[in-house]
Amino acid sequence: MIGRLRGTILEKQPPLVLLEANGVGYEVHMPMTCFYELPELNNEAVLFTHFVVREDAQLLFGFNSKQERALFRELIKVNGVGPKLALAILSGMSAQQFVTAVEREEIAVLVKLPGVGKKTAERLVVEMKDRFKGMHGDLFAADAPFALTSEVQTTDAANDAEGEAVAALVSLGYKPQEASRMISKVGRPDADCETLIREALRAAI
Repeated sequence: MIGRLRGTILEKQPPLVLLEANGVGYEVHMPMTCFYELPELNNEAVLFTHFVVREDAQLLFGFNSKQERALFRELIKVNGVGPKLALAILSGMSAQQFVTAVEREEIAVLVKLPGVGKKTAERLVVEMKDRFKGMHGDLFAADAPFALTSEVQTTDAANDAEGEAVAALVSLGYKPQEASRMISKVGRPDADCETLIREALRAAI
C-alpha cells in the first residue's frame, strides 16, 4: 500500500493533483479542504495517502495530515459511505467542522452535503461518535478552531475558472445544475477555481 508521497506538484485540477515522485506521476484525489492548502505548481508537497483497489479502478486519495487520513479511513467504514462520498464530506467541511457536527448531532448540517440523506447523516452521527472516543489529537477535538491558510491567486480567465469549479463540484457528487447554480452565486471576475469552490462549499453549509 502507498502510504506517503513526497514529490513535485505538476498539475492541479480540483479535486485531483498530479504529483511526481522519483520520476513517476501519481494522480491523487484530495478533499478540497486539503487541496486549498497545497503549494503552487512545481513546488514540493508531502501527502499521506490511502490506496483503494476496485474491480474497475485503482484510486489514490491524499491528505495533508495523518489525522485527516485517519478520519477518511473511519468514514469509509460506515455502512453506505464509500471513498467518493467520504471525499465529498471532507470537501464540504473541514475535519474539525465534521467532528463538531457529529458531536453536536447536527443532522441538518450534514444533509446539506452531496449524497448525504437523513438516514446517512443519522448513521454518521451514531457510528462516528463512538469512533471519535478512540481517536486522539487536536484535529478530533470538537472545539478545535477552523482556519484556511492558503493564499488566493487571481486569474483573468473567469469563465475557465467557473467551468473548472463546476466540474470539480460535479466530481464531488453535486448534480450539474446544482453545481452551476452554486458557482454562479459566488462567481466574480477575479476569482480562481479554488476560490470559487471554497466559497461555494462554504455557502452550501
